[in-house]
Amino acid sequence: MCGIAGFLSADPAAAAPVAPVRRMMAALAHRGPDAAGEWAAGPAVLGHRRLSIIDLSPEANQPIANEDGSVVCVANGEVYGAAALRRDLVARGHAFRSRSDSEVIVHLYEERGPECVHALRGMFAFAVWDGRRRRLLVARDRAGEKPLYYAARREGLYFASELPALLAGLGDVPGLDLAAIDCYLTLQYVPAPLTAFAGVAKLPAAHLIELAPGEAPRPRRYWRLRFAPGPRVGARDAVAEVRALLDEAVALRLEADVPLGAFLSGGLDSSTVVALMARHATGPVRTFSIELRGLDVGEVQYARLVAQRYHTEHHELVVAPDMVAILPELVRRYGEPFADASAVPTYYLARLTRRHVTVALSGDGGDEAFAGYTRYGLEALARALRRLPWSAGTLAGAALARLPAAGRRRRLVGEFGAHLGLPLADRYPYLLGHFTRRDKRDLLGPALRAAALERPVGALFDRLLAESDAADPVNLLLDLDTQTYLPDDILTKVDIASMAHALEVRAPFCDHVLLERLAAMPGRLKLRGMRGKHLLRLAVRDLVPAPIIHRRKQGFGLPLDRWLREELAGMARDLLTDDTARGRGLVDPRGVARLLAEHRAGVDHGDRLWNLLILELWCREVAEARPVPETPVAAHAGRGR
Repeated sequence: MCGIAGFLSADPAAAAPVAPVRRMMAALAHRGPDAAGEWAAGPAVLGHRRLSIIDLSPEANQPIANEDGSVVCVANGEVYGAAALRRDLVARGHAFRSRSDSEVIVHLYEERGPECVHALRGMFAFAVWDGRRRRLLVARDRAGEKPLYYAARREGLYFASELPALLAGLGDVPGLDLAAIDCYLTLQYVPAPLTAFAGVAKLPAAHLIELAPGEAPRPRRYWRLRFAPGPRVGARDAVAEVRALLDEAVALRLEADVPLGAFLSGGLDSSTVVALMARHATGPVRTFSIELRGLDVGEVQYARLVAQRYHTEHHELVVAPDMVAILPELVRRYGEPFADASAVPTYYLARLTRRHVTVALSGDGGDEAFAGYTRYGLEALARALRRLPWSAGTLAGAALARLPAAGRRRRLVGEFGAHLGLPLADRYPYLLGHFTRRDKRDLLGPALRAAALERPVGALFDRLLAESDAADPVNLLLDLDTQTYLPDDILTKVDIASMAHALEVRAPFCDHVLLERLAAMPGRLKLRGMRGKHLLRLAVRDLVPAPIIHRRKQGFGLPLDRWLREELAGMARDLLTDDTARGRGLVDPRGVARLLAEHRAGVDHGDRLWNLLILELWCREVAEARPVPETPVAAHAGRGR
């Protein structure tokens, strides 16, 4: 796990400047505290910050090249099963100087060119400069565990592992992308390829870019998760197959030359990972749980059941987060508006875990693989109601919409009922986000209101749903979520929160071999009635304590309502109503004042105010901030000028 950065000049005859890459490397130092390196030749510059995981020797430092230096690579992430790939490449005549999985990418590229991505199983974002062909290849893993941002400017192409680092390389802060801001208000995150900045993009998961100096970047998808039905399989065979694939995915992720552990929330996904780790570990598994003080959700007691059953070396931490201090820091680290409030406990959990280990396995991706979210059941209910005669369906939707808004879950059901008549691409976002169309009409300033009318989320969802080959409604939603919510919310949250503490997190549920097999299985094996993860529960019922098998999904139910009446009340009032916020014009001051007043009076607008507060903090901390000053970076010996 590392940080990468680079620049490709638009002028093929130019010697590319090193300074922008050094600025990006300085901004990525937290991702790679163990070593730093840079390489430059002709129009290309590559930079790397290393967190040593496999082969801790200096020979594995990056940038890393082939035998004659004509192919150079910087990589972030891990390639699982690299030893087998290395043996095959050695048999083909390639010479290795290390056990690094990144060096495997170099020689695979020599053999296969850009198609080398198909041989890689794991999480990665990498860049390869081919000196003979004078072409740059950048690629991102299939599930989107590792991020990559880029910007094409007149002078050339910049890329980096994190958005704040990319901005440091650009030397300025671009203008806002209002369509992306509207997407954020709808989804709580900005979906790829958009970022909150005009002219800056995310490389989507399972995409690559190959280009020469002066060419425009054209992302190309190299892999797609196919949901078309596979061979018919009975429930018993499906359970056995899923169990074997999960076991393999976990075992592959246990290779490390540094201490390794696991996040343990007490939910089904992380409990499954820990149970399978215990089958392969030679000693006690190290597990880590966190509880926010004053938040009574009972998660820790379930984590203890797993820790006791498998005799793990268990660590718990009770945290009383200083929300006023932590929010600006988190906003700066994410680099664009990101309102998934579970980023707060994830950040603290990563900090606790890094005190003991360098690598942690997580249960991320289990909900998208096995249909674990409540919204899948609600959408199934929507389909049933829409099949009723018009009058009955309308009455049912109206009844749901009139439920008292006491708590986010009940309000979510109410919003679901109110938007029952919309097409799926417009209905589904209301099971994800914070704002209705009416909210936007009342809250947004004129420029953002115009962007909202273009329905950027609806257009994106329309396209993805139309492209899907899913044969049933459950798999259709899983296809949509694995391309949007999983990479752009869940995996982004974990990557930024963990790498802030130089902690590598590996997600077995994101293994593409497992995902491919699950995608070909019918949705009825995953969702039964309103309850998800049916197949997973069957596959691990002998491994996971029964109370966890049978409990409903909990997650971090954070007290946004209380926080915005107490700890964050002053910050929200001051930032959302002062002259700076009013002068920006993104939101209507009267609408914001109404939300604040109603919230003080007892109406729960916690999630909406949280969303607006994060947006305002981001404007101040990032969008209107000065560029990061250049900091010298020591480089290890490498080929270049």
